[in-house]
Amino acid sequence: MSQCPGIMDLARLYQTEFVRSARAVGVLWAVCTLCLAIVQVVILLQPSWIGTSDTPVLQAAPVLPKGTIGLFEVCMETEWPIPDCRGGVSSLSPLPCFQSVAVLVGVSLWAVWTSVLCLCLFRFCSAVTVYKICAWLQLTAGFCLALACLLFPDSWESPEMRALCGDSVGSFSLGNCSVHWTFILAVLGVLDCSILATLAFVLANRQDALLPPNSHDVTSGLLMTA
Repeated sequence: MSQCPGIMDLARLYQTEFVRSARAVGVLWAVCTLCLAIVQVVILLQPSWIGTSDTPVLQAAPVLPKGTIGLFEVCMETEWPIPDCRGGVSSLSPLPCFQSVAVLVGVSLWAVWTSVLCLCLFRFCSAVTVYKICAWLQLTAGFCLALACLLFPDSWESPEMRALCGDSVGSFSLGNCSVHWTFILAVLGVLDCSILATLAFVLANRQDALLPPNSHDVTSGLLMTA
């Protein structure tokens, strides 16, 4: 019986260290979630999914303009430093060939930003519940973004793409163009969504398995005060 106070102190110390570790990892996860949300905005808005390449063309081939194309606008290079862009997000109308891709990216953006807003629920709900809600939202975002990346090459056979990349362009064939950094960023965004969703599930399951029921409120308070 004399060892009971020592065992209780050890258990209390273990619980305190666990809560601190969970708080640190949870704060890192929340910061990465916010960064992912910002990256999703860049993916949707930037007109740099496809661009003309610098590979030499045959002399008999027609001279093609240089520029880039995104989901909402086409930008052509000019003699001035500022490109000549047609379209834009302000019109809320994506290019006809990329409408389905833009909708999927928009749904992915909505899911990620909803998970960011759900961070406020740590004050009202248990951390386990919030982590699981955010994990499912991030999985939804990753699935929509992955589907957008898969459908994007099938939309290349369009008048906008032909005007920029030549007549040899087609589904899964870029002609005189190449993928640019925004498309690569979208692929990396799929990986980020998967990693953050997995981490959220791990954090939820570890807290549900190792913390006693009355400790969820303590964990939520620590995450909100971090």
